[in-house]
Amino acid sequence: MTATASASEATASEATASEAVPAAAHFRFFALEVLRTRRLGHSFLRVTFGGESLAGFRSGGYDQSLSLFLPPAHEEHTVLPSTDEDTWFGAWRAMPDADRPVMRSYTVREQRRTPGGADEVDIDFVLHGDSSPASYWAGRAVTGRRIMAIGPAVAENKSVRFQPPAATDALLMYADETALPAAAAILERLGSHVRVSAWFEVPHADDRLDLTTPADAEITWIVREGGAGKERAERVVEALRAAQLPAAEAPYVWLAGEAGTVRAVRRHVVQERSIDRRAVRFTGYWRLGASEEELLAEAYSGQAASEDPASAL
Repeated sequence: MTATASASEATASEATASEAVPAAAHFRFFALEVLRTRRLGHSFLRVTFGGESLAGFRSGGYDQSLSLFLPPAHEEHTVLPSTDEDTWFGAWRAMPDADRPVMRSYTVREQRRTPGGADEVDIDFVLHGDSSPASYWAGRAVTGRRIMAIGPAVAENKSVRFQPPAATDALLMYADETALPAAAAILERLGSHVRVSAWFEVPHADDRLDLTTPADAEITWIVREGGAGKERAERVVEALRAAQLPAAEAPYVWLAGEAGTVRAVRRHVVQERSIDRRAVRFTGYWRLGASEEELLAEAYSGQAASEDPASAL
């Protein structure tokens, strides 16, 4: 979704071409400059961005997503041939493969205004060596590096997926490492009256972050340390199946991470927990065996299934 996204690389529970490119009224280009970085755990790196254009950035909070354009390995900064709303996509796609910035979707961990009046945005990246362009870039991010992003110009926008009804009295959450930044942002914004049952899956024991929330939250960490595909999904579902959930009249479910695991968890909560499917918001941030470029192609060709991730806003 880390994001990526988040480290989250890829987003959207309904992968359609119309969602792959954001509406001009709600989204626009922003120039971001790396201010500093901070290692959060074995797999997580926080990059703090600044820039004058962030004065117009309007994160809606929770699981707000944006699209980052990361420069190729031989370039320090991102350069796009066009940022015009009507021409940028075609111009970007027409660039030679070796020179085209990589587009990746992430979630905003936090947006704030400093005492000096400048705006800053934190984005948490998942590091897994040089196996992906985003991890490669983040691992080498230094102060002064500049990238481009498409982000929200209004706070009320379709890229905020977490939309619980006002009557919600209990929240069930699942996130893997790519969706953990979004989950952490959600937890921080909840009211003290909300009861939360959350399962967060991470690759290593020291990826278990110290999360804060005003809510009455019970958080279970699932440390993967290997395992993939069906085995991984089964492990997560078994952890949820063993839990005793609090009684609730109006539960809301937020699930985000690898698409296959998210689908398995969704089946569990709908079929075994008898939670109304309309109360379940599920988002595939990425999919095992598929690159984000392949997901982009699916979204634009209309081939992506409704439970599969799209790769932009």
